[in-house]
Amino acid sequence: MSGSVAVLMGGGSGERNVSLASGVQVAGALRERGCQVLAVDTARGLLSPQEEARLLETGVAPAPREVEGGEGAERPLLTGGDLAFLLGVPELSGVDMVFPALHGGAGEDGTLQGLLEVMGLPFTGSGRLGCTLAMDKEVSKRLFVQAGIPTAPWMSSPTEPDEVAEVLGFPLIVKPPSGGSTLGLTLVRERGELETAVAEALRHEDRVLFERYVKGRELTVGVLGDRALPVGEIIPAHELFDYDCKYTPGMAEEVFPARIPAGLAERLQELALQVHRTLFLRDFSRVDFLVDEEGGIWCLEANALPGMTANSLLPRAGAAAGLAFPDLCHEIVRLAQLRHSRL
Repeated sequence: MSGSVAVLMGGGSGERNVSLASGVQVAGALRERGCQVLAVDTARGLLSPQEEARLLETGVAPAPREVEGGEGAERPLLTGGDLAFLLGVPELSGVDMVFPALHGGAGEDGTLQGLLEVMGLPFTGSGRLGCTLAMDKEVSKRLFVQAGIPTAPWMSSPTEPDEVAEVLGFPLIVKPPSGGSTLGLTLVRERGELETAVAEALRHEDRVLFERYVKGRELTVGVLGDRALPVGEIIPAHELFDYDCKYTPGMAEEVFPARIPAGLAERLQELALQVHRTLFLRDFSRVDFLVDEEGGIWCLEANALPGMTANSLLPRAGAAAGLAFPDLCHEIVRLAQLRHSRL
């Protein structure tokens, strides 16, 4: 496939900087494979070659900008409804495929995917339903339970703090159920920290998810088409794999393939494929797990649009399977093209 591809990136969510880093690298990788590429920041429009080059040099910012309010904060340029501006980008009407490289907000929660479906534009990755289910961690966990996929006990707001403390105990994780990149997430060790953690989560969303903390090894499995990629292990410098550890060089060791027994690796791959299918995901995804000190497996979440820089976890898994980054990006486009040809 050597046609034209529009790579959508940026947007107005708290993960804007991560998305820009993913998008410009995907755009460059697809050009290496002979595609004609339009790089589109969904908050600002078409990017010039000079803007792409600047973003490639910048990489991921060391800390996210505030979503709104506060000194120096950058308000989102688009809300979900404002994504309709894409209807006014004439260049999109002539592309063969759209490659969303957006993270968080309307770019990952199914809003953008629904718009692309209405516009009749073929696109890579999961559709509206899959993105919505994967983005909402509470809904995902309910589906995991129904499918027999192990996941840590949880509660969601509105819930009284005392009830959370009694049912889940401490330590526990407090986070927005639809966030990403660990924005708004807090590890709470005692009752007195709970209200502050809830307030932090509410800065990002109007709901809160409380989840029992599981101490263990963090493992991740990429899915490409109908196969699971080699398992990777994340060893963060901090207790949690937080924003700094994810996007600051040297703050986490990422081992591909993970140094774990073959039986455990196979089981994690089986579960990743089960999660991928349970949430109606397509083309590619990444599923994250914790393995506790007794060997128990707990599914953390699925990512319908995982990070796509060359050093992100899914591309690292692809490299462990023998797929160079341009080949991985091209394969994602090929899978989407094949799927659309069957419609």
